[in-house]
Amino acid sequence: MEHRHVLVVEDERPLAGIVASYLRADGFEVTLAHDGPTAVDSARSHDPELIVLDLMLPGFDGLEVCRRVRAFSDCYIIMLTARDEEVDKVVALNAGADDYLVKPFSPRELVARTRAMLRRPRAGPPAHQEPPALRVAGLTVDPTARSAALDGSALDLTRTEFDLLAALAARPRQAFTRRQLIEQVWGADWYGDEHIVDVHVGHLRRKLGDDPANPRTIRTVRGIGYGMVTP
Repeated sequence: MEHRHVLVVEDERPLAGIVASYLRADGFEVTLAHDGPTAVDSARSHDPELIVLDLMLPGFDGLEVCRRVRAFSDCYIIMLTARDEEVDKVVALNAGADDYLVKPFSPRELVARTRAMLRRPRAGPPAHQEPPALRVAGLTVDPTARSAALDGSALDLTRTEFDLLAALAARPRQAFTRRQLIEQVWGADWYGDEHIVDVHVGHLRRKLGDDPANPRTIRTVRGIGYGMVTP
């Protein structure tokens, strides 16, 4: 496996050690942090590709860590929550997390999700195969530069938000099911609650200034999923 760096942020030190040992056994380089301020400092200094982030932390909580990290990094973030409640999941994803796991969880499942997330391609294609920028309803999505703009104004998107928007814009007339979007964005081997798509679409709509009742860019396809608004 390619050498990858993961930051594990968990105040329960025995659990942090177990998670770290599973990740290291799978070939990851791991850094540990046990409180909010140290987590942000470690994310800044080590520049991890993925953070496993507990919601409840001393200093300040995982949501604040997520918000601060998002100010300088678009690394993947998997949030660990102690309660299986919809509001916790929504709040975690809206803070900038890409995925979540509910405690207690299987370390093997965490490693599997980490591997699946980091397999998502980040490198652009060779120069002679560079795809053109996608333009839909005032929106421009450049897959090669990994940039997006609405009416000429740059959009500040996380990796997952960009991938989701690019998947929709690449086939603007298609109505995607949640499962189809998960396979394109999270990967075919991702497993979990498919409504994670809904939360990320909601976050995208807020950044696009989109009204779900009268959308300009992303439409809800009743009984199916989502698609782009096309002329």
